[in-house]
Amino acid sequence: MHVGLVGLGKMGANMRTRLREGGVEVTGYDRNPQVTDVADLPALVAALPAGERVVWVMVPSGTVTDAVIRELAGLLSAGDLVIDGGNSYYQDDQPHAELLAQHGVDFIDVGVSGGVWGLTEGYGLMVGGEPAAVERSMPVFDALRPAGDRADGFVHVGPVGAGHFAKMVHNGVEYGLMQAYAEGYELLAAKGLVTDVPAVMRAWTHGTVVRSWLLDLLVKALAQDPGLARIEDWVDDSGEGRWTVDEAIDLAVPAPVISAALFARFASRQGESPAMKAVAALRQQFGGHAVKPAPSS
Repeated sequence: MHVGLVGLGKMGANMRTRLREGGVEVTGYDRNPQVTDVADLPALVAALPAGERVVWVMVPSGTVTDAVIRELAGLLSAGDLVIDGGNSYYQDDQPHAELLAQHGVDFIDVGVSGGVWGLTEGYGLMVGGEPAAVERSMPVFDALRPAGDRADGFVHVGPVGAGHFAKMVHNGVEYGLMQAYAEGYELLAAKGLVTDVPAVMRAWTHGTVVRSWLLDLLVKALAQDPGLARIEDWVDDSGEGRWTVDEAIDLAVPAPVISAALFARFASRQGESPAMKAVAALRQQFGGHAVKPAPSS
């Protein structure tokens, strides 16, 4: 199978590598001339087999994704397929699907989890779209997902928009989990009774009911910087947490933990917070997200 991949940033470049290792031919395009395979989108489309082109879009959500899909709509033809694997807002998916459908082009939305570790560990995939389009794309999904049972790392969650909706909720849950670990870290450090806080967190990684990959990453961050002194306690939010809280409000679904985790990130921009240092460290560990260096470092 031969696919086009638009966007070769932190995740896109790793996805290109994993796809190729999985036996999928990939032609990638990025505005960065040092990483791109072709000069522009028309060249990308021309490199793919006509009548069955598959183009995976992996660029920032919002206006950038919208611009890429609009350009592809004018370049692709009937029988082709566009996959949006970025963190797009799920309500943007149906308009994109309708635009592409005017040209006979199918559309799939995919929530992708795995961050910078996806290259070696595989990516969790939450897919929305018509069954025939999803089935056609299974060689791509199988190359990207973790090894083992397909159902443990891949799910076709429903029609267009469902994949990004599932990923939005996933990220909201992620906010809450990170905040809980971070607050536990701060409590341990604040008491002065515990002599080795990183060791406690490490001991929690096996046998306890709170063990998880996120906890493993926090332990890794603490091993690299025991007091998290090199990271400023400023934590960004990508938008997914806000969208999740908005949906909870619209649906009258109580979501106090996710809401509080989002608001804690706002608080991180107002003063020093050891807990928010831990959240910043976690985001850097699992997603390669940028952190702000502490003023003294």
